[in-house]
Amino acid sequence: MELSLLNAFIAVFIAIAFVGANAAYLVWWERKGAGFFQRRPGPTENGPWGLLQPPLDGIKLMTKQLLIPGGVDKAIFMVAPVLAMFPALVSFVTIPFSSSIQAHTIEVGVLLIFAFAALGSMSLLVAGWSSRNKYAMISSIRAVSQTVAYEIPLLITTITVVLIAGSLELSEIAAAQMGGIWNWYIWPFQKSAGFNIFMPISFMIMFICSVAETNRAPFDLGEAESELVAGFHTEYSSMGFGLFFMGEYANIVIGACLITILFLGGWACPFGDLGFFPFTHHVGWFLLKLYLIIFVFVWIRWTFPRTTIYGLLNLSWQYMIPLSLFNLLLTAALIKVFA
Repeated sequence: MELSLLNAFIAVFIAIAFVGANAAYLVWWERKGAGFFQRRPGPTENGPWGLLQPPLDGIKLMTKQLLIPGGVDKAIFMVAPVLAMFPALVSFVTIPFSSSIQAHTIEVGVLLIFAFAALGSMSLLVAGWSSRNKYAMISSIRAVSQTVAYEIPLLITTITVVLIAGSLELSEIAAAQMGGIWNWYIWPFQKSAGFNIFMPISFMIMFICSVAETNRAPFDLGEAESELVAGFHTEYSSMGFGLFFMGEYANIVIGACLITILFLGGWACPFGDLGFFPFTHHVGWFLLKLYLIIFVFVWIRWTFPRTTIYGLLNLSWQYMIPLSLFNLLLTAALIKVFA
């Protein structure tokens, strides 16, 4: 019992450290990426290549005063940032970074992540409602409608992969894709489902939904600065704003982790089991795929302009949901035939 409790504390500590480091240095990566794509230098002053800028920004946030505007619902106003951060933090418990690096194996790990993702979206509504600010309220309504619209195709696409893998456990889904790049679920041909031409489309649906779920450009309608100031966290300062910020980047990492596990083989080496190389299936492959996906997130943000709220919702309801439903039915039929 004591050992289990110690392991839980260690897992939580590592998760907090990983989330904090990602939140800090993904911001640096984002700013450097923005500079690269827009042909400007980005952060350069603090440390070599501006590497000291993230910790300095964190210190500045922690030393700022947390202001609570008059007339707000103080209790809910203070809870909202924690509610944004906590689900993202807990979701890391079930993420398998390799066959031996996972905080806790959960048989329904996929469902756990989706359950906490829904709880995280509630923080946006709570933050906007409790702020007593019309811009924050409009932003929270947009964010929730966006989350509802894109959680549906995201969940349907995930169920499709679960049907092929035959498990809700993330480590088993990743393990089923070992043996080389052609065993990954991104390709049309699957051993258990036969030839399914919609699997690459499923990958694109998953990717687009992950961008939309994390409120990233061009789908950042909840934080449209030109329309809504700073969106649902307009009234937040100091670490209230910081927790929203960390939660957003933690959700980006979780979305990229899900894409890696469900479609890109998790920690599997693309070249199969190379016996002469001791780290064939290693956390390094997982992290490489993870940060390549995040790089594409950054690339998209600084390349495409923001869409409209109607275009955003129509993309999901008119196209992505019907496509994902059709693919789910097709996959179920193929598994029935080939099983």
